Amino acid sequence: PAVKLCAVIGKPDPVASELPKAFVVLKEGKTATAEEIKEFVNSKVAPYKAVREVEFRTELPMTLVGKVLRRVLQEEEKKKSAEAH
Repeated sequence: PAVKLCAVIGKPDPVASELPKAFVVLKEGKTATAEEIKEFVNSKVAPYKAVREVEFRTELPMTLVGKVLRRVLQEEEKKKSAEAH
């Protein structure tokens, strides 16, 4: 009940190719930890879909019709990955 909006993308990983990463926007006045989010999601999905990382944000990139721009999130992660190596 604390999550207002979320999106999951495949984060680049040198070993597994991609690992699931969740971007979460919480409802105003609500709190949740990354561990709580992972426990909830991972109890409902297959092990290979289990979220490995959670990033909290105040907003997510959206299209004009209100869909999350996952492509933008993926590009951000690819850039972070390239900078780290």
